[in-house]
Amino acid sequence: MNEKSTPLSGTRPFVVAAALVIIILGINQAQSVASLILFSVFLALIGTPPVLWLQRKHIPSLIAVIIIMTCMVSILLIIGFVVGASLSAFSDGLPYYQQRLQEEVLALKPILASKHIIVTDKMLLEFVNPGPIMGLVVGLLGEFGSALSDLVLVLLTVTFILLEVSSFPIKIRSIVGDPQRAFPQFKIFIRNIQRYVIIKTIINMIVGVIIGLWLLVLGVDFPVLWGFIAFVLFYIPNIGSIIAAIPAVITAFVGLGAGTAALTAAGYIAVGTVIGNFIEPRLMGRQLGLSTLVVFLSLILWGSMLGTIGVVLCIPFTMTLKFAFESNESTRWIAMVLGPQEVVDNRTRPVKKRMRSTDAV
Repeated sequence: MNEKSTPLSGTRPFVVAAALVIIILGINQAQSVASLILFSVFLALIGTPPVLWLQRKHIPSLIAVIIIMTCMVSILLIIGFVVGASLSAFSDGLPYYQQRLQEEVLALKPILASKHIIVTDKMLLEFVNPGPIMGLVVGLLGEFGSALSDLVLVLLTVTFILLEVSSFPIKIRSIVGDPQRAFPQFKIFIRNIQRYVIIKTIINMIVGVIIGLWLLVLGVDFPVLWGFIAFVLFYIPNIGSIIAAIPAVITAFVGLGAGTAALTAAGYIAVGTVIGNFIEPRLMGRQLGLSTLVVFLSLILWGSMLGTIGVVLCIPFTMTLKFAFESNESTRWIAMVLGPQEVVDNRTRPVKKRMRSTDAV
């Protein structure tokens, strides 16, 4: 019996890998639909705690959902109006900024020549080409805007999710066939996802406001737009702050000179350092982190599957998988692989101390 089961058990990893490939290809083929659904689930995770809080205050479910959805729609409309106007102005001025940046780059030619480095104009412009960098911002926001063009469908999906959210535990118990059964691991899993998404969103809102105000004080053009980009891209740890800083630094350099560009970069570095090393670990804990390699790979994976939505929300999606792996004893090792080195060190250090004390006894 065991001899027959051994070959089958050996093929299990290949079956799992094949299933994952099929799932990834399926998501890629249905990119627009999958992006819409996942974006709706993301908004629903943010809206679920206030809906449940209103329900605990004896407000009917329908009224609670209407209140939260009204607030959500108002916020999205305000953001869309303000950021859309700033993006439109930036798009109109993009040729000017590209030309000015090319002039600044070509101004480096005499300086390099004085150092006995001979380069042509073409070489300089190809090496420091501002077009793709600035165009990336417009393309990113353009794709994000096209995703929001389905806003009515997204909001309807979020509304129906919020209307059903209080009945999910009852439905799961009914499927299992035990109305009294509790699901502690599942509750922890959902609570961790909600906690991460909500805390990260609040932190990013604060980051966007700080960056916008800092650029406004420096006199950099389009501070609202750069603050919104910081809010969106700071969902991506380590890499996101760098991507968000590039267009703002270029705009500051072209419009106000190298000194203001340096101050702009210093603001992004300071905010990213404080957020990444102090605030987020204190609020969310080291165990909610991901290794730098996993961050980079998840950016590529989710971005290739879901486009702009996948790039922006790659970390919440990966954190969801990490929480799912942590909830099962057999897959907990995968969650440790996805996590940062500090978590492994902290978990192994007490074990070593206990072993030493036992040896001493």
